[in-house]
Amino acid sequence: MSEGIKQKAFAWLDERFDLQPLVNMMDHKKVPIHSHTIWYYMGGVTLFLFMVQVFTGILLLLYYRPGEESAYESMQFILTDVKFGWLFRNVHAWSANLMIFFAFTHMFSVIFTRAFLKPRELTWVSGFLMLLLAMFFGFSGYLLPWNELAYFATKVGTDIVGAVPLIGEKLKIIIRGGEDVTGATLSRFFGIHVAVLPALTTILLGFHLLMVSRQGISEPREFSKLPAEKKHYMPFFPHFVMRDGLLWLIINIIVLSLAVFYPWDLGLKADALASAPMGIKPEWYFMFMFQTLKEIPPHIWFMEGETVGILVFGVAALLWMALPFAKFRGKTIVESKWINILALISLTYMVVLTIIGYL
Repeated sequence: MSEGIKQKAFAWLDERFDLQPLVNMMDHKKVPIHSHTIWYYMGGVTLFLFMVQVFTGILLLLYYRPGEESAYESMQFILTDVKFGWLFRNVHAWSANLMIFFAFTHMFSVIFTRAFLKPRELTWVSGFLMLLLAMFFGFSGYLLPWNELAYFATKVGTDIVGAVPLIGEKLKIIIRGGEDVTGATLSRFFGIHVAVLPALTTILLGFHLLMVSRQGISEPREFSKLPAEKKHYMPFFPHFVMRDGLLWLIINIIVLSLAVFYPWDLGLKADALASAPMGIKPEWYFMFMFQTLKEIPPHIWFMEGETVGILVFGVAALLWMALPFAKFRGKTIVESKWINILALISLTYMVVLTIIGYL
């Protein structure tokens, strides 16, 4: 395509959509270069894996049929009869787990580099909410194959929801669509997984990306204090975008390799009358919570131990989301060294409890 045609095409689009300010912003946007620059790519990797989820999810949706008598059979059909169906199913499963892993990595890197502070408070809140949605994606999608492991894991997970004070039992019935995990539960999880959660995530993602583009990429405190002549930047386009794209390619190769060499087993079809298999465990990103609830005594004072654990996790999540607005001894969080210590303790706790849960 000649330069003249490109210019005419751009002029035609610019006249209708006012693209020139966006181009100017891309031309002037810079990315700081320092020892923590690697963490800037974690959000992009999470976005890439979300796009993989959408693409593979749509392909699976073409053949998947929700229902007690059709879900498991349709998964078998995808894995055995649909061309490359096994590959897209495994890519979908592995990219889901890696997306949550990189979302957690992104969250902790934002904390350690203090990138959640003014004026980025709402960027942090939207990112935290998207992490919760990603975990709900995993929880709702886990049941859709309607296999034995997913059935009993969902039963355990929704029982935990029932332990929430005051509203737990009603909430459990709403989620399950009745007193027990049945085809109604599967239908609800399917609707939540393919409609409700994608809609909420798209809204939050659009807001999050808008805030990042408007506010620019954050600079660590040590970098911002340097004199101007010692600060180094790279252009966002094409330098940072090309590096981001290269990392996306590497992640894509990793996902494909995992899908080919470590496929996810479909297992046996769910049977409500069968006994639960030994060693039922949740996905790894719920394991630290699951193991914590197992370690808590049955009763603490006048409350059930499980209820206390759920309350603690709920309060901790709210406090974590409110970090940009928090103060410690009259000082903003940026002036306190305790935030990094708290984040490191939290990360260590999550890793250790996860390992204990699997051991």
